[in-house]
Amino acid sequence: MQRRIKPADILPDDVDATLVGRVWLNAVSGPCPVLVKGQVVRDISALGPTISSILNLEQRFPEDASPFPIIGELDDFLSEKGNVGSRGSLLAPNDLQIVKAAGVTFVDSMLERVIEERAKGDPALADAIRNELKLALGDQLSSVVPGSEAAQKVKAVLQASGHWSQYLEVGIGPDAEIFTKAPPMSSVGCGAMIGINPISSWNNPEPEVVLAVNARGEIKGATLGNDVNLRDLEGRSALLLSKAKDNNGACAVGPFIRLFDHGFTLATVEKMAVRLQVLGEDGFVLNGTNDMSRISRPLTDLVHQTINTSHQYPDGFLLFLGTMFAPVQDRTEQGLGFTHQLNDEVRISSSSLGTLLNWVGTSDRIPPWSFGIGDLMTNLAKRGLLQ
Repeated sequence: MQRRIKPADILPDDVDATLVGRVWLNAVSGPCPVLVKGQVVRDISALGPTISSILNLEQRFPEDASPFPIIGELDDFLSEKGNVGSRGSLLAPNDLQIVKAAGVTFVDSMLERVIEERAKGDPALADAIRNELKLALGDQLSSVVPGSEAAQKVKAVLQASGHWSQYLEVGIGPDAEIFTKAPPMSSVGCGAMIGINPISSWNNPEPEVVLAVNARGEIKGATLGNDVNLRDLEGRSALLLSKAKDNNGACAVGPFIRLFDHGFTLATVEKMAVRLQVLGEDGFVLNGTNDMSRISRPLTDLVHQTINTSHQYPDGFLLFLGTMFAPVQDRTEQGLGFTHQLNDEVRISSSSLGTLLNWVGTSDRIPPWSFGIGDLMTNLAKRGLLQ
């Protein structure tokens, strides 16, 4: 179950990191955009009423934090119940931005998507299919550049042998899979419960780096995300993707957005290692790593395939970048692989971005999503933050 979180559990190693995010501030009965330096939390509403509006500003984020009022210590927004403290609670760092996701961006997880498709969502069939694909495909996909002439030749060979798949199409074809993971205001933050749709019996966490992009397509920073994945639903049919991906509490983001500066750039993200650990009440431990250097497409290409002349995002967006990690370690019976159990503790971490820590529940029993865009506008108007 949810337990005490301390600031040191979730903050990045770099004490000079510029971290922006959101807290629910009891004093105003609503969300507040904040800057976190060390363990000091400052209200940055003077820059803009939302994180979306702040990332859309054309000027650089101010280096001097002193003009922004202190509203507490980070510990005041954490407690024995995870992300709920004496002055409020820690929220997901995004607000009006829609959450998009790039799928099948790593060869390792691409093959697992093919396995799900072949198994029709039945985990008992996955192991045999995995072995068959390894024999048939070998390492021929690992060095293929998506959309290249070499990729087209591989496609022709796989089609002729009967091994082609819609997942291989978006994995090595010219067009990336970009889908909507979650609507604005629905993401949960660090310390919250995440939701598994109760109809699922084969599911897993997906540890990912998430880019924060503004309305002009500028990548302003990065954070961590858990793209909670229902393998059985998507395996039954790719048309069930929205049902598999968009559920109450199924998108966790945080703990904060780290803004780019001289010490943290897109090049840092491209080399980043993201660690995953799942701790079960049954004593089960799962460890994994998502190595961003092995992603198959340039990060700027994924952003440009999301925002372009054919699609705009006036409030900006978050973009999950995909994962190479797909757990196959058996948890209960041999050959059934991994699936979540209630109250699993999920830690997604990197030295540059900190730790996103959540606990697993079912989407129908964790706290419902109740504060939306209309509620936000009403609250901001009452506080005199809308002009």
